[in-house]
Amino acid sequence: MLVLSHLLGQRHRERATGEPYESGIVATGSARLRFDIKFYLVAMFFVIFDLEAVFIYAWAVSLRETGWAGYFEMLFFIGVLLAALVYLWRLGALEWGTARRRLRRGGYRAGQGPG
Repeated sequence: MLVLSHLLGQRHRERATGEPYESGIVATGSARLRFDIKFYLVAMFFVIFDLEAVFIYAWAVSLRETGWAGYFEMLFFIGVLLAALVYLWRLGALEWGTARRRLRRGGYRAGQGPG
C-alpha cells in the first residue's frame, strides 16, 4: 500500500509541508531550546528508579510461587537500588543547589570522580 501510494502520489512538495504546525498559529522563535542538564538527570533517575516499581510489582504478584528464594532475591535487588540511591545522594547528583555549594559538601565536578 505504501509503495503504491509512493508510485501514484504527487511529486512536488509544498513549502508548508516541512514546517511545524502550532494550532494554526504562525510559529515564532526556535523550537530548539536549551535545557539545563539537571532536567535530563532527573529524567534518567526517574526512568531507572521507576523500572524498579515494575520489577517489584511483578515479584509481588508471583510471591507465592517464588517462595523464600524469591524473597531474598528481591531483598538483594532492593538493597542494590538503595545503595545506588545513597551513592547518588552522597555524590550530590540529587542536589538542585549551585555547584559551589555541592563542592563544599564533598560533591564532584562534572567529569571528575572520587579520588
